[in-house]
Amino acid sequence: MARVNFLLLAVAVACALGVITAQHKSRKLFIDLEAGQARAKKLDEEFTQLQLEQGTWATHKRVEAVASRSLGMRLPEPGATRVITLGAQPEGDRR
Repeated sequence: MARVNFLLLAVAVACALGVITAQHKSRKLFIDLEAGQARAKKLDEEFTQLQLEQGTWATHKRVEAVASRSLGMRLPEPGATRVITLGAQPEGDRR
């Protein structure tokens, strides 16, 4: 009878250790999950901020200002502009 009691005690201790180990792993995984979700939220906020910044830097008015100020570019004169259409014959070749 003492042998059965000792065997049952050993099984109970093993089960208790298993429960403790499972709870510890579960808590550790939950902490990792929350850290990952916090990182994802931070990255999402950063992405939104970068999209706003990209929209600001890419406005036509700013691009035109940088092109004229830094690169010395300007709009062409209306007389210097030519429109070319595909399939059209040049003016001198019409018959």
